[in-house]
Amino acid sequence: MKILVAADGSKFTRQAIKYLIDHLGMFGRNPEVHLLHVRPPLPGRAAAALGRSVVQGYYDDETNKALASARRALEKGGIKFQELHAVGDPGEEIAEQARRGKYSLLIMGSHGHGRLASLVLGSAASKVLANCKVPALIVR
Repeated sequence: MKILVAADGSKFTRQAIKYLIDHLGMFGRNPEVHLLHVRPPLPGRAAAALGRSVVQGYYDDETNKALASARRALEKGGIKFQELHAVGDPGEEIAEQARRGKYSLLIMGSHGHGRLASLVLGSAASKVLANCKVPALIVR
């Protein structure tokens, strides 16, 4: 089974990773796990003022911070994984990566905002579910 795990470094990601580790047997023998972090882009003017190498360094640093706890947990659990990084709208990029990578399952944590907050603020999980054709497991 090919599994995409969306990770943002939050406690909700840690809960999703814990669920994967605790229920690994449900996902077949030696599932192929890919850990994805999507970083929202810096505003265009800020990115232009900072320059390409500074912006890339920022994206790399923030991605490393966001994936650190997920990496440790997967390594401790003895689960081999590959990392994927992207810049863009998290909800759209996660759904697109799930489709493009032909994954069997997407796993992600949800911040669990209420309906009103999701309408006003938007929710990565809601966007993913609206745009993703891959089965998704949302862990709360």
